[in-house]
Amino acid sequence: MLSDPSPFDGFDAERFDAASPAEAADSGLLEPVRAGTAVEAATSDAAHLRALLDTEAALARAQARIGLIPATAAVAIEAGTRAAYDRIDLVELARRARGAGNPVVPLVRDLTAAVRAIDPAAAEYVHRGATSQDIVDSAAMLVAARALDLALPDLARTAAALADLADRHRRTVMAGRTLTQHAVPTTFGLKAAGWCVGVTDAYTRVHAVRTALPAQLGGAAGTLAALGADAVALLAPFAEELALAEPVLPWHTLRTPIVDLTSALAHAGGALGKFAGDVALLTQTEVGEVAEPVGEGRGGSSAMPHKRNPVLSVLIVSAARQIPAYASITAASMAGAEHERPAGAWHAEWQPVRACLRLAGGSACTAAELAEGLEVFPDRMRANLDLTGGRIVSERLSVELAARLGRAEAARVLTEASRTSALTGRHLRDVLGELDEAAFDPAAYIGSTPALIDRALAHHRTVFQEKDQ
Repeated sequence: MLSDPSPFDGFDAERFDAASPAEAADSGLLEPVRAGTAVEAATSDAAHLRALLDTEAALARAQARIGLIPATAAVAIEAGTRAAYDRIDLVELARRARGAGNPVVPLVRDLTAAVRAIDPAAAEYVHRGATSQDIVDSAAMLVAARALDLALPDLARTAAALADLADRHRRTVMAGRTLTQHAVPTTFGLKAAGWCVGVTDAYTRVHAVRTALPAQLGGAAGTLAALGADAVALLAPFAEELALAEPVLPWHTLRTPIVDLTSALAHAGGALGKFAGDVALLTQTEVGEVAEPVGEGRGGSSAMPHKRNPVLSVLIVSAARQIPAYASITAASMAGAEHERPAGAWHAEWQPVRACLRLAGGSACTAAELAEGLEVFPDRMRANLDLTGGRIVSERLSVELAARLGRAEAARVLTEASRTSALTGRHLRDVLGELDEAAFDPAAYIGSTPALIDRALAHHRTVFQEKDQ
C-alpha cells in the first residue's frame, strides 16, 4: 500500500517563508496579459504604497490650506512620506497589516516615526482626523486614475486602428457568419466597424468613470467629527490635492464609485474580447482570413513547430472572461456594506479592483498591438465565399424567385435546390439553371454595408473630436 505523500514534498516551506524579493514579487506569471505592461507597474504593491503615502501627504497639504494644521507640519509630513517609502519593507508591512485588517494602521506608525525624525512637533498631525478607509479608498482611486491614464490611450489606439481597417476594407467581401455557419455576404470593413464601435463606446465609458473618480474623507463613521464643525470645507482641497473629484458624501458604505469603475472595465474587457475572439476564429487553419502580427517568439508551440497560434487574441479573451467575475465581487460588496463602516465587504474589493485594472489595462495594450498589426487576406475571404457553391446568396435569390413564383413556392424551390447543391457538390446556379449568373455574385449583395461603415466612422470621429476639444 502506498503511503500518503507529504503535502510539502518538493517544497521548501522555510525557504519560501523567507520571502526573497523574487519569491514575494507578483510577477504576472499566471496573468501574462498584463506582464511587463505599464499598467502592471502602476498597480503594483509598490504603486499602492506610493498612493497610500501620497494620500497622507495630500491630506496634510489640504489641512494646512484651510488652517487645520501648521504649514510647517504639512511640509514635514510630505518629506516623511518620501523617507518612509524608501524604508518600508512591503512584505513585512503586509504581514503587520494582519493585525488590523488593513495596511494603513502599521503604515501610519511607520510614517509617524519618519516624520518625527524630521520634525517632532509635526508628528502629532500625521493622519489627523482620518480613518484607515479614507486613506485606502482615496489611494485606490489614485491608483485607478493612474492606471486608467495609461489604459485610455491604448483604447484610443485600438479604436483608431479598427476605424482604419473599416475604411480600408469597406468593400472587401467576406462571408457573414451566424450560429457559426455562412449566412449572407458582408464586408470585412463592416466587421471591423462593429469592433470599432464597441471599443469606442468602451473608451467613452471608461473616460467618464476616470473623470468622476472621487476622493474619500469621512473620519471614523463618516461624520468628519474629529476635524471640527467646519470640516466639510476640507473635502474640496483634499480632492484637489489628489486631482480627484470632490465627493458629495463620504462613501465608506456607498460603493457606487467602485462598482462604476469595475463595470466600465468589464465593458472594456468585453469589447476587446469580442474583437479578439473574432480574430482568433478568423485565424483558424480552415478559415485563414486574417493573421496576427508577427513577433519574436510569438505564437509558437512547445510541441508543434509549424504552429502560429493567435496568442494576442488568446490573452485578450482570457482577460475578458475574468474581469466580469472580479466585477461581480464588487457588486456583491455594494449590497453588503452595512451601516457606516463595512465588516469584510470593503476589504473584499481590494484585490478584485486591482485585477480588473490590470486585466483591462493589459488587454487594451495588447489589443492596440493586435489591431495595428493585423494582417488581412482578401483573396482568402473571397475564396471562402465559394465554399457553399452559391448558396450564400440564397436570400437574394428568394427575393427574385418570389417575384415569379410567389413567396411560398420560391422558398420551397430554393430549399430543395440548396439541399441538392449541398449533397451533390453542384453549384446552386447549375441546380436552378434559370437565373442570370450575376445574381450569384456575393459582392453585389452586401446591402447597406458602406453606409453602415460611414455611420460607425462618424461615431468614432465624434467621440474623439469631443475628447480633444
